[in-house]
Amino acid sequence: MNNPYSDLRTSFGDDKGVEGELYSLQALAKSGFNNIDKLPVSIRIVLESVLRNCGSQSITADHVKQIANWQPNAKRSDEIPFKVARVVLQDFTGVPLLADLAAMRDAAVEQQSNAAVVEPLVPVDLVVDHSVQVDNYGSNEALRLNLEREFQRNGERYRFLKWGMDAFKSFRVVPPGVGIVHQVNLEHLAKGLLANSSDPDLWYPDTLVGTDSHTTMINGIGVVGWGVGGIEAEAAMLGQPVYILTPDVIGVHLTGKFKEGRTATDLVLTVTELLRNTNVVGKFVEFFGEGVKTLSVPDRATIGNMAPEYGATMGFFPVDEKTLDYFAVTGRDQKDIDRYRSYLEHQGLFGIPAAGQCDYTKVVELDLATVVPSVAGPKRPQDRIDLPDLGAKFAQLLHQSKQDSGYERTAEQTTTRYATGREGIDVGDGDVLIAAITSCTNTSNPAVLIAAGLLARNATAKGLTVHPRVKTSLAPGSRVVTDYLDRTVLTADLEKLGFHTVGYGCTTCIGNSGPIDEQIDKVLLEQGVVGAAVLSGNRNFEARIHPNIRANFLMSPPLVVAFALAGTVAINLEKQPLGEGTDGPVYLRDIWPSEEAIQQEMTYANDPSYYKKRYANYQSEVPMWQEISAGGGSHYAWESDSTYIRKPPFFSFARETNVIKNARALAILGNSVTTDHISPAGAIKEESPAGSYLRSQGVTLFDFNSYGSRRGNHEVMMRGTFANVRIRNLMAPGTEGGVTTHQPSGEVMPIYDASMRYQNDGVPLVIFAGDEYGTGSSRDWAAKGTLLLGVKAVIAGSYERIHRSNLVGMGVLPLELPAGTTVASLELNGTETFDLDGIDASPKPNQKAMLTIKRDGGETQNVELLMRIDTPNEAELFTSGGILPHVLNLLTAQA
Repeated sequence: MNNPYSDLRTSFGDDKGVEGELYSLQALAKSGFNNIDKLPVSIRIVLESVLRNCGSQSITADHVKQIANWQPNAKRSDEIPFKVARVVLQDFTGVPLLADLAAMRDAAVEQQSNAAVVEPLVPVDLVVDHSVQVDNYGSNEALRLNLEREFQRNGERYRFLKWGMDAFKSFRVVPPGVGIVHQVNLEHLAKGLLANSSDPDLWYPDTLVGTDSHTTMINGIGVVGWGVGGIEAEAAMLGQPVYILTPDVIGVHLTGKFKEGRTATDLVLTVTELLRNTNVVGKFVEFFGEGVKTLSVPDRATIGNMAPEYGATMGFFPVDEKTLDYFAVTGRDQKDIDRYRSYLEHQGLFGIPAAGQCDYTKVVELDLATVVPSVAGPKRPQDRIDLPDLGAKFAQLLHQSKQDSGYERTAEQTTTRYATGREGIDVGDGDVLIAAITSCTNTSNPAVLIAAGLLARNATAKGLTVHPRVKTSLAPGSRVVTDYLDRTVLTADLEKLGFHTVGYGCTTCIGNSGPIDEQIDKVLLEQGVVGAAVLSGNRNFEARIHPNIRANFLMSPPLVVAFALAGTVAINLEKQPLGEGTDGPVYLRDIWPSEEAIQQEMTYANDPSYYKKRYANYQSEVPMWQEISAGGGSHYAWESDSTYIRKPPFFSFARETNVIKNARALAILGNSVTTDHISPAGAIKEESPAGSYLRSQGVTLFDFNSYGSRRGNHEVMMRGTFANVRIRNLMAPGTEGGVTTHQPSGEVMPIYDASMRYQNDGVPLVIFAGDEYGTGSSRDWAAKGTLLLGVKAVIAGSYERIHRSNLVGMGVLPLELPAGTTVASLELNGTETFDLDGIDASPKPNQKAMLTIKRDGGETQNVELLMRIDTPNEAELFTSGGILPHVLNLLTAQA
């Protein structure tokens, strides 16, 4: 690499001596870019990467100038090639990514190249955390039984991962049962500072992308990184830059400090509401000010974790003394910590900026003293509710129109309770049926987990119990959590209320809540009862937590315990008791732990020996993982009868003409369609197209597993695309679920079946949708499945960042409606045909395209659309037929 800025490479160190070399931002500033010290810290870290990699992978001096001259309110039209230091994966997205790599090796050989050209060029860590389900709960055997069931269900997938560990040099796997990817990343994988394997004297900041939206949790320790789809991650793994538009940076100025009784969850729900209203979609968010210094690192990580919920690319916190203390507490080597400090100080990157120290596109103010106890729901994380108002809000939702919310109930029905067939158990609207301390959002944070344990201790002391209709669970983010809960004896207190550890992974929040009681489930379906789930997670989209539980509320772990005790969300916990104790009514204020009590127990959560022990040899933590053997070799031996791992078809797609004529709409959708709606998680229903396929392959219902676990099989996933039980297609009015009306036959059928009929007839397809299309998790299958269903273009009011990028990466054209035009205003009913013109063979960013709507009666209407191919790199990917063939062509050309 011939770097034109090689003269800026210099040594750094402290009074103990030279630590290594770096590309100096301070030297760059002295060479004429004197605004660098005013840049947001996150922009400076991106600048360092571009500076260090200048001269390689099409990264030029112009890119360095572009970032070094960043202005807070400049028009953003240029892209940045950002090379990350490493990649992290979770297994739901990692397994199909590995399948793509295996297929890419096959395709390389077919192109007369060497399979070895397909090899990760940066370290890749895959953490198996999404496959555990809460089949067993409420007992000391739950953890063992769920882990055993997980290995029974996923043996083939785990053999495939072990093959990947052998086949690719830089591919490592953290086994099931160790922890959640984001907490393992926070506690162990992140190093802060890395050295180049081929140039070990050169040091640079830890940066990454991950195949999970909540990769941003790592922003809490000053690491620049965000979530991408698997297809983007593959390119990053193979040495390609991640291309992003030069970002706006929204500064969040935190002042004041928490009042007693507030938690990090209350803060993050407040931040999510605030920043959603600010519109930070596609932007960096950077926190600064004196208020930041009052927050613990786990508090900061909680806020960073929720960046996808407030729509930002990142929620970044610069490194300060507390960050380095956290590195020490979690068992990192002191010599590495000292080197990290020295590096950051030399680069001018150490410390939390004060007000006015950095230039931001916009500054948002938040006084921490104004944060109040909060929950969010019932189906969006940004819909914050003051805790005392939940009961009234639930009642309001219950009476809204069925079309809008599905909660239409008469006054008489809202007080009706239905027998379940189980002695002593009936069900009514608002009953808590799932109470889960789950997900990376809060299980990284010892303060809220200790608070949950202390609240449980106080509750049992007063004689409170949890009703048997509530399915309780605790899924710690890592085994370290169990260590400090055991040490404080809070494990036993939680277990007295049924909160036994069910697994170390992403359970309820990802849809792996497991079944609820069959009789209760039957009542929900037959009587339309609106049951509730309470969870300490970050996602509560429709049908995500459980397909038949309609009201899902996010909250802190101690509030999860409190609502499990109350047994209902139709309550004002400020004025109404949780229940009847041994000495009379017990209110939340009676058992809420004091800050002093929480801090007394925090000592045990800050013991480095726990972290050193747990991560010294995590491969040995789970004997069942060690027992798995897999065949070696550079090529994977695809099994033709496998229902888990199938050779993906994406390298056999030929690039077609960009002209789309006489297309039909496969679906016409409303606002806020999430990637959960497009590519659902959770259980596979027996009567669904995916269920029918599995039955045809001899799979019993008991062994269906989840959509997420079968992401390595495109036959299952394409059948599951748009198959969410809560999706509403306006082409099939009065229905709910993945159905459409086929044209011109007028038959109502599953979307998959209609797609196959259209494809057999050679009819191109489009999707129409409203605003915020693709909100939610970074599921590349939402784009892959769309492609396999024959969809050539999506036409929407607006897009969430990751899904739009993934559509381009799969060769599906995202188009945006002009201001003032909506799907509703177009008055589409599905009988129309559509032409798309103006799409060049080699499209340019932000080009215009013309949609011609041809209605049944012969009337036509033209609508000018904006092509959401945002950068030259995306245009190149789209022209190549998507990112996978594009990267393969680059690798084989270089071989």
